[in-house]
Amino acid sequence: MSSSALGNEPHHTTQPPAPGLSKMGLAAWIALLVLLGAELMDMIDQSVVLTALPAIQESTGAGPDAVQWLTTGYSLPIALGLITGGRLGDLYGRRRILLIGTAVFTTASLLCGLATGPGALIAARALQGLGAALMIPQILATLHVTFEGQNRSKVFGLYGAVMSLANVLGPVMGGLLTQADLFGLSWRPIFLVNVPVGLAVILLGRRYIPESTARKADRLDLTGVLLSAPAIVLIVFPLTEGHLHHWPLWCFALLTAGLLILGVFLRHQQRKQGNAPLVPLSLFRSRQFSGGMAAQLMHGLLCGLFFMTWTLYLQHGLGMSPFHAALAFVLLSLGELAGATVAAKSAGRFARRLPQAGALITLASMAAYGLQADAGQAGLTLPAMTAPVVLIGFGLGMVGGPLADMSLARIPHQAAGAASGLFNAVMHLGIALGTALTVLLFFTTTGGSPDAGLNRDAFITVLWWVGSPLALMWALMFCLPKQAD
Repeated sequence: MSSSALGNEPHHTTQPPAPGLSKMGLAAWIALLVLLGAELMDMIDQSVVLTALPAIQESTGAGPDAVQWLTTGYSLPIALGLITGGRLGDLYGRRRILLIGTAVFTTASLLCGLATGPGALIAARALQGLGAALMIPQILATLHVTFEGQNRSKVFGLYGAVMSLANVLGPVMGGLLTQADLFGLSWRPIFLVNVPVGLAVILLGRRYIPESTARKADRLDLTGVLLSAPAIVLIVFPLTEGHLHHWPLWCFALLTAGLLILGVFLRHQQRKQGNAPLVPLSLFRSRQFSGGMAAQLMHGLLCGLFFMTWTLYLQHGLGMSPFHAALAFVLLSLGELAGATVAAKSAGRFARRLPQAGALITLASMAAYGLQADAGQAGLTLPAMTAPVVLIGFGLGMVGGPLADMSLARIPHQAAGAASGLFNAVMHLGIALGTALTVLLFFTTTGGSPDAGLNRDAFITVLWWVGSPLALMWALMFCLPKQAD
């Protein structure tokens, strides 16, 4: 459906520019807010649990392994279901699958809030992840097929801004709601707050979000689903969990099995082309999409590598309290929000130059931060690191929305869900790879020791290595359009 169906005029290169975001019709605004609200709800739930973990552990008696599964149990079903969820939207209606996913997510959030033991809570978190896997691909796909011209670029900029905002709100909401102990519920409101939000998304989404499907709705490729699901799990799970178990032999066995099944899956998809495959491999013939996917993989890798080691550096290397470490994350996220706002206001005028500039700003800021950390050693304070930290966030904020916009820009509408699922899945794979690299680059130096000097040295080493995926991401963005349409 074109943007005109929501109160916009479609944009073509031979006509005057489309109206600005302020000229969008009321229905378009409501549909956009509902979609971004669903995205915000999912993104917050990926991090809101972190600051509530001590309270959850105390009230449920969860052990260290159970605490780890409160996050892994949410993220693994997302990685597992993104590709299938995207294709389901193409075949059976993106609005329909979004609302089904939201209903599952909202029900699971209620079950999380009612859980009395770690087993029930982990199971409810896994159900949340399944709902999110159905929701996430429909958001990008619906934005892709609904908005056009300048409105499209601004909308994707707002999408990036919402992702940045969620990075701030997640840990802050988790801490505040747990500390407030509303009605004596301790940590439970961090999940229960999703119930009214989810109901609003369902009610408003059903009325205002336009339905869209592939022109020819075929049956779901069940064989592809049954092959892709174990392949993703067998690759992502050991990359995520291996460092916790010191990389035993079974991790490498699972990885090998996952890669073998992935090869079988790709062979099956080649045979299915033209007969409703789960993944239309023709998408990768587009240099724009393939390059954007590779850049997104690097984006996820650097995030997985940087953020975990930065947390350890702040608390172990510099001796910061969890509160002051959270403030450092807020600084970075505010910079990210500012960068995303710049991207939204540019309305795509600078094409690939904007995210490439963001990558270079991040690279330069990382280098400056590394020099500062090396010179400051144990005496580096939060006010002193404000400038490089905010600039790192600013650069990253200029990347997310425009990269998604341009990577998906030329995808046929009938494959929007599949492309969106792949784009999101590759981000999760990149984060898993970055987490695995953390073991090689950080824990090899520290040996798991809380020694301040070892943690500082290890983090400085990581900062120099982070430059490699940043530089590669910048180079891969040359596959994106040079000029705005």
